[in-house]
Formats: sequence, structure tokens, C-alpha cells
Amino acid sequence: MLNPQLVMYDEELKLIQTIAERLQQDSRAKTILLIDKNGQLIAASGDSKELDTTSLSSLVAGNVAATGGIAKLIKEEEFSGQFHEGKGISVHMSLVGRRIILVVLFDKNTTHGLVRLRVKKATDELTKVFDDLATKAASSTAPDVFAEITDADIDNLFND
Repeated sequence: MLNPQLVMYDEELKLIQTIAERLQQDSRAKTILLIDKNGQLIAASGDSKELDTTSLSSLVAGNVAATGGIAKLIKEEEFSGQFHEGKGISVHMSLVGRRIILVVLFDKNTTHGLVRLRVKKATDELTKVFDDLATKAASSTAPDVFAEITDADIDNLFND
């Protein structure tokens, strides 16, 4: 099944950013990233300026896709979370509403238990926001940008 392009509205984007900032503070994490399954960064909080968020977002999406392949091979529907422990930085990744990847980068100033606890609450809040977004996008009729273009307009473009 194709992953349709996520439609984002300003009101929901602000709410998503607020949830990410609160999660970053409550979990004492260094950085929070919200990434769609296509590898596009949706929101970031914390120390993200020094990160190559474009590359990190793509790699995270690829990692989640690969792990999804492993899940299918062992007859699991999907793995909802992943944890990678490093010497200085650890990474907790979890799926939000099966369409968004929540990434928490944290160091020794917090624990994985606290991160998991705070992620659970944030995931519940984010799931509601993304469900509301999907409903809003499905019910809104986007204007057809090509409706106003006539054959004469097209001919004029090429007949200079």
C-alpha cells in the first residue's frame, strides 16, 4: 500500500511542535524528532541544529522499513519500538499511528525507562493529532490548481 503524502495544517503543526518540546523537557532528552515514513522531518525539539537531520531522517525511515521487513518474515505485524544504546547517545524510536516515527536521542542524564514512560504519553497525544489531521484532510476539498487553465493558456505558453 502506498503511503499517501501527509497534509499538514498550521494549527496541528504547532500542536505537534508543542508536544515534541514537552516530551523533550519531561524526558530530559537531548533531541526529539518526528519523521514521516518517507523520511521527511515534521518537527524537532532540543539540540537538533548540530545534527544532519535530513540524513538522519532518511536513515531512520530506512531502518524502520527494514525492521518492518524483519517483522513480516517472523510473522509479526510490525515492531512498534526500537532502542539502540550507544556509549554517549542512545536512540529510542517508536511508531505513532503507524505513519510517523518518533525519535528520542538521549544521553546519561536520563534513563531509557523515563524516556519510554514519557514517549507513551506523547504517543497517545500525537496519535490523536494525526488521526484528526487525516480526518480533516479527507474531508477538505483542495482546490484544483489546474481547473482555471484553459487549452488557450497552454497554447499561449508554447507560441511565443
